[in-house]
Amino acid sequence: MLPSIVVRSKAGRFVPVLLAALILAACSSQSPQTSSVNIQGPATGTSDYYLQQVQQSADNSKADWQLLAIRALLNEGKYPQANQQITQLPQQLSDKQRLELQLLNAQLRLGSQDMNGARRLLASLDTGALSADQKSRYYGLLIAANQGAPSLDLLRAYVAQEPLLSGADKQKNIDATWQALTGMTQDQVNRLVINADENTLQGWIDLLSVWRANSGDAEMLKSAVADWQTRYPQHPATKMLPTSLSQIQNYQHASASHIALMLPLNGQAKVFANAIQQGFNDAKNGTLAQPAPSAAPVASAPANGEAAATTETAAPAEAISPAAIDGQAENGTQPQAAAAPASTAEVKVYDTSAQPLAQLMTQAQQDGATLIVGPLLKNEVETLANSPSPLNILALNEPSQIQNHPNLCYFALSPEDEARDAAHHMWDQGKRSPLLLLPRSNLGDRVSKAFAQEWQKLGGATVLQQQFGSKGELKQGINSGAGISLTGTPISAPQPEQPQGISIAGLNIPAPQSEAPTATSASGSVDAVYIVATQDELQLIKPMIAMRLSSRNNIALYASSRSFQAGTGPDSRLEMEGLQFSDIPLLAGRNPALMQQAARTFNNDYSLVRLYAMGIDAWALANHFNEMRQTPGFQLEGKTGTLSASPDCVINRKLAWSQYRQGQIVPVQ
Repeated sequence: MLPSIVVRSKAGRFVPVLLAALILAACSSQSPQTSSVNIQGPATGTSDYYLQQVQQSADNSKADWQLLAIRALLNEGKYPQANQQITQLPQQLSDKQRLELQLLNAQLRLGSQDMNGARRLLASLDTGALSADQKSRYYGLLIAANQGAPSLDLLRAYVAQEPLLSGADKQKNIDATWQALTGMTQDQVNRLVINADENTLQGWIDLLSVWRANSGDAEMLKSAVADWQTRYPQHPATKMLPTSLSQIQNYQHASASHIALMLPLNGQAKVFANAIQQGFNDAKNGTLAQPAPSAAPVASAPANGEAAATTETAAPAEAISPAAIDGQAENGTQPQAAAAPASTAEVKVYDTSAQPLAQLMTQAQQDGATLIVGPLLKNEVETLANSPSPLNILALNEPSQIQNHPNLCYFALSPEDEARDAAHHMWDQGKRSPLLLLPRSNLGDRVSKAFAQEWQKLGGATVLQQQFGSKGELKQGINSGAGISLTGTPISAPQPEQPQGISIAGLNIPAPQSEAPTATSASGSVDAVYIVATQDELQLIKPMIAMRLSSRNNIALYASSRSFQAGTGPDSRLEMEGLQFSDIPLLAGRNPALMQQAARTFNNDYSLVRLYAMGIDAWALANHFNEMRQTPGFQLEGKTGTLSASPDCVINRKLAWSQYRQGQIVPVQ
């Protein structure tokens, strides 16, 4: 009996071992049939990790690991390696694998700057078969393929992506949606045709309308946004406002009840300071002439009189440079920097030519000033920027290096501003190969640098320049019949910042390494000429350009306000046929009654009229100081231009452009 008992006991011991072996064998036999790798979910590993898994994996999961490795390589900007891995994928892929590969190919096209190819691949995708993570990446790729250009497709991609995101990625999506919206012109918004069921998109458009209607008054904007949130309780922006709009919740109005106006009341700059002070006082006292209700804008100059020389010759270089221009036609959508009833604010003037600036700042604070307007001279603004003050300050010039202080804004008229606006105007008109004709002087150097920098920011390549000398040299050129050939040398300008890659919801598209733009031959390629010249110089330059152009050439000519002066007769205007030029809205005829008032006051001296307009706008900006600092998209229709504030609170001005046509001066449409 004993042997049989022993045998049964031993057999019992083998049962668990046998069962374990069977289970392991079953798992081993099933593993080749499926893969545990999830290619439809997030990929958080590095390319090295995934490539290592490719080497170690069995054939059934190798393709999945390869797809994850390709995704990681693309996210790391390793496009050649990613492409190599794509070529090594097996021919036979599952439906899920093919779908993932299509997404990766679209991302590779984007990384290679083949936007059209990426859009074609994305358009052919079956979005219904995508996982939530893949959909988020898909919309991210669509957004990248639109290159940030505001459009209905871009807005729809942002709206569709938002529910798939969370946390910081959701905030980035909302901020980017708002940026795309605010980047659209009102005409573009009016042309949007959305479907009846696109409630979220309709809410965004309504929020844009609320912002544009109230952006000039922070308190009204704050109330209007709250009302919008009540009307759209389920909208994603109600739950998470765009970052820039959320700042209005903490808005506090800045007091402008006691203003210290700091100007040089003696010396060479006195005449310019007087013009600014008069504009400031007229705006404060409500004595600005108003346009007649039925008056249409007319961009014509007074019939007689002569403008004084610009500050290039008449004022110290450190003073303001009213050779500049400014302004854009008023569109009625923003608050107007026009006359208002007389203000009860107290304005005290301090002479910066009589005492050191530091002493005046201390004195103004002791006198109870709540806001300072000034100083005017560049060196004093440099000092101010390096000497923080507790008072809010609207400086009337800019330092060489802008410093961002929470209580400091910069408002200046300068030829650099005009050059930057000219770059935008020409770019918007489709010009891509500009030539600058500039005086051989410090003014020419400043203008060329500002224009070239702005042109490259817009996406343009190298800008060419040609410098000219004295009026006598120009006369010699026209007498010899040589004319002006439209060729030039490249302008050396600091390279703009490299574009940032797209990184949202696990999708990362590193920006490709961009090469410095190379100079192109100007011969036969120039499509626009920007001229910075006096009226007398321009009357020689334009016919000299015509000598070298055939009637078949379609080259547009643009000029700065330096050439626009009073006293031009019909013959001179006919000679300028077709030329476009910029100037402040006041001189472009936006308010003929105020223009006549200013022209009489300053004897048709346009340089002083420009500074008078600057004084008017300085008053308006002083009364909107915290809006400039705290309200996103702040904009004000001023006499020197459409005014807006950069993140550093540098006041930018969009200018008014006019054109000579059949002996008349008409607004550019």
